[in-house]
Amino acid sequence: MEKKKPYASVGSNALWIMGKQLKYSPWVFAIHALSIPVGVGMSYAAIYLPSLVVKEVSGNNSLSEIALHIGILMLLMLIGGAFESGSKLMLDGLQQTFRTAIIMRLCRKAMSIHYQQYEDKKTRDLFHRALRATQQWGGVWPVCDMPKQSAELVKSLLCYLLFGSVISVVSPWLLPILTIAPLVNWACVRAYHKYEYNNREKCTDKETKLWYVQQQTADFSAGKDIRIYGMAEWFGSLFKGLHHDISKWETKLANKRFLSQLADLVVILLRDGVAYWILITMTLQGKITVDRFVLYFAAISSFATWVGNILNGWNQLHANSLKLCDLREFAELEEGTGIGEIDVQSHLNKAPEIVFDHVSFRYEGAEREALHDISFTMKPGEKVALVGLNGAGKTTLVKLLCGLYRPTSGEIRVNGIPIEKFGLTDYYRLFSVVFQDIRTGFFSLAQTVSGTAVETVNEKKVEQCMRLSGLSEKLDSLPEGIYTRLDKQLHESGTELSGGEAQKLMLARALYKDAPMLVLDEPTAALDPLAENRIYQEYHAMSAKKTALFISHRLASTRFCDRILYLENGEIVETGTHEQLVKLGGKYSELFEIQSCWYREDYEKGEGV
Repeated sequence: MEKKKPYASVGSNALWIMGKQLKYSPWVFAIHALSIPVGVGMSYAAIYLPSLVVKEVSGNNSLSEIALHIGILMLLMLIGGAFESGSKLMLDGLQQTFRTAIIMRLCRKAMSIHYQQYEDKKTRDLFHRALRATQQWGGVWPVCDMPKQSAELVKSLLCYLLFGSVISVVSPWLLPILTIAPLVNWACVRAYHKYEYNNREKCTDKETKLWYVQQQTADFSAGKDIRIYGMAEWFGSLFKGLHHDISKWETKLANKRFLSQLADLVVILLRDGVAYWILITMTLQGKITVDRFVLYFAAISSFATWVGNILNGWNQLHANSLKLCDLREFAELEEGTGIGEIDVQSHLNKAPEIVFDHVSFRYEGAEREALHDISFTMKPGEKVALVGLNGAGKTTLVKLLCGLYRPTSGEIRVNGIPIEKFGLTDYYRLFSVVFQDIRTGFFSLAQTVSGTAVETVNEKKVEQCMRLSGLSEKLDSLPEGIYTRLDKQLHESGTELSGGEAQKLMLARALYKDAPMLVLDEPTAALDPLAENRIYQEYHAMSAKKTALFISHRLASTRFCDRILYLENGEIVETGTHEQLVKLGGKYSELFEIQSCWYREDYEKGEGV
């Protein structure tokens, strides 16, 4: 596998995350900063106290003098210990606030980056790994651990310098011996973390699939299919297989961790053996006093710990930096919000003119274009139907129109202005869209229709839009009316909508937004042909002062439109009114004749005409 260079260096990531900590949770930053001098002082006091006791007891000082000298040091240690204990308790709550702020930043980014980019699997996998950096796995919590580890590393470096100056008095050879030996362990651990990072995408893909299987088995809407089609064993085998692959990978990582820890054990035995032999020899030769022996012995023991802390801390910092690279890379993705030099406000109060000028679009990795050289103009207030078989490119064209995709070539203009000159968020304000794939949350009907919080809902407008979209009977049956919550899995008094009702709710949402451009992308696929025809007739009346694009693979439902575009294999092959295209006897006429059995009786009675 080709090795990928990390998105940013350890130092850069440390400064970046500490900057975010200072912004979102300054108290956490302050506690980490104060922990450095307190920690250095506590560490030196710990090795100096036994030496002080020996010195005071073996000297000629009085008991009160001994108690005073030792008592002052112990009081300072008590204050430092209280700070360390208290800061740990404070960090437990404060770090959750910081973590939540980072998660919110990632989620906002996921909702704001260009849809075409977010639809790419690589981007969604990156988002998955970015979220993992905010979660605790195996005791490691990268987004919170890295600032803490940075402070710990600084403290270890200062203690290294302080204790090293003490040890150098004993023998100049001790310092290089105690410093160089642990580098073997550092190299081994670093190699392990590099291996884990370079192979992380392999595990991410399997984890994503495992989570998908778990979500599907717990999905209330999938329960009927799982039971009727006997899919439980199949899902079970998928889960076991994916879990086995992940476990196999984790075992491989554990074996490599064990080898690095084994090297660490060998280094410790060699390092400490040499250091203690030198110290004991000097004491027996009378070169150092008893209290100095106690001080140097404690310093050597602690020095070995600080060297290990520096190396282990750097390895941990490096490992968390690699995980933070994914978080930072996602957080810094360009949002592609458009130039934003055009004020959209002046375009919201009138039906727009839409122009596709030789527009083509190809999906990444596709062999052929999904849309090829599309050119047409929708006049202000015109009702245009886009029809064709499944896979013809209708939804792709809608996503291009709405700014969710960018054309591979060609240009789309609104009122003569290229759409990239609008700010993307402002550009979305021009459209009320109902897509064919319906998604509802656990919010109330009022919140779902308005897309806003309860306190800002226009109740009268919500109810009016719901009734216009054909939900009067449903609304009258609900005791809580528009404040009935969706998803009975979360709300005991909630309601579950049928496919047709959910589509009507999305129609109501489009009405509530009241944008100058109305787009219906096969929103009535769950309805029968006659019901669909009636819905389209109602929306024809509702869109009187709007430019509207109606997409359907049922041709009779859109015969009321001013013009029909027939799309086939990504190209517009026929255009005209319903009557003109039927008379033409081409693709549209052929497909209309095939479909006519669905609605001929109703059509001949004159309904929906």
